[in-house]
Amino acid sequence: MLWIPSAYLRFFVPLLGLALATVTAATAGAETVKARYSVSLVGFHIGEARAEGWIEAANYKIDLNARLTGVASWIAHIRMALASSGLIRRGSILPSAYATTAASSRAVRTVRMRLQAGTVKAVDISPPFEDIDGRVPVTAANKRNVLDPMSALIMAVPRGEALVGPAACNRTIPVYDGVVRFDLAMHYVGTRNVMVKGYSGPVSVCAVRYRPVAGHKIDSPSTQFMAENHDIEAWLAPIEPAHIVVPFRVTLRTLAGMAEIQATELSIEPGDMTAKREH
Repeated sequence: MLWIPSAYLRFFVPLLGLALATVTAATAGAETVKARYSVSLVGFHIGEARAEGWIEAANYKIDLNARLTGVASWIAHIRMALASSGLIRRGSILPSAYATTAASSRAVRTVRMRLQAGTVKAVDISPPFEDIDGRVPVTAANKRNVLDPMSALIMAVPRGEALVGPAACNRTIPVYDGVVRFDLAMHYVGTRNVMVKGYSGPVSVCAVRYRPVAGHKIDSPSTQFMAENHDIEAWLAPIEPAHIVVPFRVTLRTLAGMAEIQATELSIEPGDMTAKREH
């Protein structure tokens, strides 16, 4: 079981990717967002992730590295490295390139995707994904107006709207990871106060539903479980002056029990994205 090996990890990856986002249409230089997360399952620590994103007025680049250790069979000691880059136009995220490599004790798989203005132009999976029988076909229409998993949850809050409250949560996000097309539907349910290194203050609490669209197996127990799952929640922290929100905590019920992604550090600082790209 490799690469995003179940509906659970398909859900985890874009939520971690949100921690890298800074959306702004007016900054002259770049900003850097850094986050560290602890991942646990039924109260046991099973891994961690480190995310870093460099954002300019018209461009962004996102990197994430995660390591999950196998206290459950669907984790299988997976290491993942993900990257995404693209453009920012009128507050819209337009990914142009996405890549992920996942490795376990059994194999390594790499996925590369090229997009243009929200339309998938090419997907390369090496080695090829062999488990294709019984999947809902992904049509050309399913590949339009989508985001890759790393760009999927870059959430700008409209100017004039509060960063903590309904505007932070209320949205539906279309995601395509190269195999499966799904939506993440979110709505606001309240606020909490939190404190970690780099951030102390209120966060928005969002209920989340996972909605498979195409590419999934019709008889997949994990996909069916996730589609019916009402125990999914994301806490979003405000980031100024970019006027965006990023994930502080994500919890969801899995077939193995409750899973949690919890920020242990969240910070934003000025940076030079041009210099980062040259390295």
